[in-house]
Amino acid sequence: MSASVLPATNGPATAERAFLVNALTAEADAIRRLAERLAAPSSPEATAWQAAIDLLVACPGHVVVSGMGKSGLVGAKISATLASLGQPSHVVHPAEAVHGDLGRIRTGDVVLLLSFSGETDEVVTLAAILKADGVNRIGMSSKPASSLARLCDVHLDLGPIVEACPNGLAPTASSTAMLAAGDVLALAVSRRRNFTADDFHRRHPGGMLGANLKPVTEIIRFRVGSNLPVIADTTLVRDALKTAGEGRRAGAVVLVDPSGRLSGIFTDGDLRRLVNSGNAEFLDQPIRAVMTKQPKRLGVDSLVRDAVQLIRECRLDEIPVVDHDDRPLGLIDVQDLFAMRVVED
Repeated sequence: MSASVLPATNGPATAERAFLVNALTAEADAIRRLAERLAAPSSPEATAWQAAIDLLVACPGHVVVSGMGKSGLVGAKISATLASLGQPSHVVHPAEAVHGDLGRIRTGDVVLLLSFSGETDEVVTLAAILKADGVNRIGMSSKPASSLARLCDVHLDLGPIVEACPNGLAPTASSTAMLAAGDVLALAVSRRRNFTADDFHRRHPGGMLGANLKPVTEIIRFRVGSNLPVIADTTLVRDALKTAGEGRRAGAVVLVDPSGRLSGIFTDGDLRRLVNSGNAEFLDQPIRAVMTKQPKRLGVDSLVRDAVQLIRECRLDEIPVVDHDDRPLGLIDVQDLFAMRVVED
């Protein structure tokens, strides 16, 4: 960076940068203080959180999230996180609830009510109605003695929070703490239910998340029995290359021992190195003498993310895929992962 674009030591740019740092620190502090209170011995907050998690884990219906203004926007994200982690969830606007949307809430649901002050009229009114209807309620606010806290089965106290806003008005640190609290609630519920990566994949079949969680067997282009020959490692190099060159060719030859288990691969890179060595006698050697022995491999239960990790760590271009008996099923080519955009060239 040239000196001309560096902020002056004592200029307005330096003051602005200090403001940015202070604002971010205020938001981080809100989460840190919440974590410290939960970690304290005999923490009443920890008891409340445990009760909230118990309610959510036992929920036979949906977790309905409701809040006004910024709390409502945070609630929409919390609801989406719950749904992505296996708990059906949707959002109900507290003002719309009293104009017909109460029908979206059933007796078996748990309603998470968000209000930083704990006194938001629409949210407090909804809490009172739900209490009368016998619907389980979890409140989240910064005041344990608030109206919302009194109307809920469980109240999660965010504690006193100083907003990052210089006027102390715009919800900033408070909405950050509320969002983090909702995230960890969702994570705790999914953990209690033993929610797995496979479960997550079923709910994220699209995008990069879905691509990385696909089984490698779904993306194999070169398959044994179709377009990938399996060659005995006792075969001469010239004969192995002739067999492998028939039809559409992969970038490596897959080799097996007499029991049919993977013993090695011979790649285009291996061939180039031997050719460049000037020694043509390798063509009449058994290929096991020049193959890469016991190569890195992926199992039948491996995911695309496992292939990506191998490629990044070991700089591989081809990875054999084997069954539970170590017999080859196919070959993953790095070009296929480039095409999926899960790795970059």
